Amino acid sequence: MPQLSIVTVYPRDGGVGISITENRMKFKNLLRDPRCSVLISHADWWSGFLVFEGRAELTHSGNTDPETLRMARRHVFSATTRRRSVDWDEYDRIANDDKRVAMVLRPDHVYGPALARMQAALAR
Repeated sequence: MPQLSIVTVYPRDGGVGISITENRMKFKNLLRDPRCSVLISHADWWSGFLVFEGRAELTHSGNTDPETLRMARRHVFSATTRRRSVDWDEYDRIANDDKRVAMVLRPDHVYGPALARMQAALAR
């Protein structure tokens, strides 16, 4: 059975970025098999959605030096919340304790009723 979760995403490097944690099954499943899909809906849901399918790229404590991981975690936080932390040292401590992972999905395939609207926005 696939792993399904509600997450906050942000545009990143031609795909979407997501913050996950090392201690959850989502991370373990993606280490085993990085293929995944992300459904992105409009805030009112009924205006359409997009599905991104591809492979997850994971930046975590097992494959990244501490400084690069710290900055990746900060970027995810700022992009998904659209704000900066008032105390980056405190955020770094919490993100480290939570074992936060920066995930990027660059899609191989994108589909959904909002695809034409996305393509028109990218063409501008």
